[in-house]
Amino acid sequence: MFDPSKSTTYKTLPCSSDTCESARSTSCKGRTCEYSINYGDGSHSHGDLSVDTLTLASTNGSRVTFPKTVIGCGHSNTVSFQGRSSGIVGLGGGPVSLITQLSSSIDGKFSYCLAPMFTNSNSSSQLNFGDNAVVSGDGTVSTPIIGHDQEIFYYLTLESFSVGKKRVEFGSPISDESSEEGNIIIDSGTTLTLLPSDVYSNLESAVADEIALERVKDPSNLLSLCYKTTSSGEVDVPTITAHFSGADVKLNAINTFVEVADGIICFAFHPSDDIGAIFGNLAQQNLLVGYDLQESTLSFKPTDCTTT
Repeated sequence: MFDPSKSTTYKTLPCSSDTCESARSTSCKGRTCEYSINYGDGSHSHGDLSVDTLTLASTNGSRVTFPKTVIGCGHSNTVSFQGRSSGIVGLGGGPVSLITQLSSSIDGKFSYCLAPMFTNSNSSSQLNFGDNAVVSGDGTVSTPIIGHDQEIFYYLTLESFSVGKKRVEFGSPISDESSEEGNIIIDSGTTLTLLPSDVYSNLESAVADEIALERVKDPSNLLSLCYKTTSSGEVDVPTITAHFSGADVKLNAINTFVEVADGIICFAFHPSDDIGAIFGNLAQQNLLVGYDLQESTLSFKPTDCTTT
């Protein structure tokens, strides 16, 4: 827990400040600016909009300080699937996101490597900024980021999926083109991958055709394609390739299935015509994902994120 009374550099922001006016979903409590953020998966954070000195480790061994970094001192935070947590880091393109605030220092570059969530490993995921965030080398593929400037979300163009020899097109419902530019958001804060219902239905069928395990129901009634695992615990599911514009990303079992109960795994994709398409964080596990906002490119590199 963060105790602001123990920080000599902590200050709440007044309602009259430009930052309070530029941040979304702010209100006034007396003279103090309060923020309230609700996320699509039910997570929320509410508290005082404030500034403090942010200190990060660096590759040369010294610490780097960023005075007067805008933070939300959250008095009420919930994160779905995990109950209470110590906070949320904003990596989007909004005016007070961490990335926007650090932009001149990090040249618009950041990357993360998400270690598998549901394993016995105690490893932490890595978050990098600046030169250390450049993703390159064998296996790296890149795709354009569409229209990120001052947008909260990062949009990519997903052309299709392939499962075995079957190809599932990500068709646009409002045009005859095979795929619209910027048709899916990549989001480190959404767990499942969400797809238009017709695309999801075709993908689920293609995946189900390749799996010989016993089909069962999801105990929580959230996911529709679930299987009983074998006594050995091995999961024999097909590799799914996500074909982004210029970048083919192979998704293994750890990216596409999640254990929802002892001996039961479910397809970690879900139909969603309300929120729109989102490439979620389970699909990004064991991938080094690098954002270069100056070049408007996003790079993927298969990586064991437990050893980075």
